[in-house]
Amino acid sequence: MKVFLIGAGGGVGRRLAALLTARGDHVTGMHRAPTQADTVRSVDATPVLGDLIADSVDGLAEKIRGHDAVVSSAGAHGTGMDKTSAIDGEGLVKTAAAAARAGVSRLLLVSVFPEAGRDRETSEGFEHYMKVKKTADVHLAGTELDWLIVRPGTLRDEPGTGRVTAGLAIEYGAIPRDDVAAFLAAALREPALNRVVVELTAGETPVADAVAQLVT
Repeated sequence: MKVFLIGAGGGVGRRLAALLTARGDHVTGMHRAPTQADTVRSVDATPVLGDLIADSVDGLAEKIRGHDAVVSSAGAHGTGMDKTSAIDGEGLVKTAAAAARAGVSRLLLVSVFPEAGRDRETSEGFEHYMKVKKTADVHLAGTELDWLIVRPGTLRDEPGTGRVTAGLAIEYGAIPRDDVAAFLAAALREPALNRVVVELTAGETPVADAVAQLVT
């Protein structure tokens, strides 16, 4: 499988790229900062410089063309509300349009659990981020692509367990980035898991079984 991964230098993206290349998939990892190229190469993925703000739909489509699936794990990561709108919001709109133009129907989006961060006092920037992410989800769900929206709980850096809780509506919780990546990798191998929003937290179900249960 040839996967075009946007945000390949990030916490989830880097882990996903490593899992995919280890099983023999070809990964083209798009990254915004030139310094991230070595990070992408370190997991045997092919780096390509790209910018969801500066790139046109046509330019992005040229990068995507020839792949079997697109995974978007890009984000502004607290760099300001303008960039959140441009990357997490309009960037996803561009990505969906580019995938359609390139003839790649499978698009997986890493979104956010609706209750994430509600255990603390939130800022205007955080609330803007949550609104932008939801609007992006709505946009993708309205396309004709074979989309999958994954909404993980609070992301943690501790080692993954290979076990999750996944469903259309589940109780909120945290999850290691390792396990988010493992779920995405398994979902890419299950084309029947599409046009659905999946909430994801740490749990007791092996990742492969969690994916299988969602399509039965």
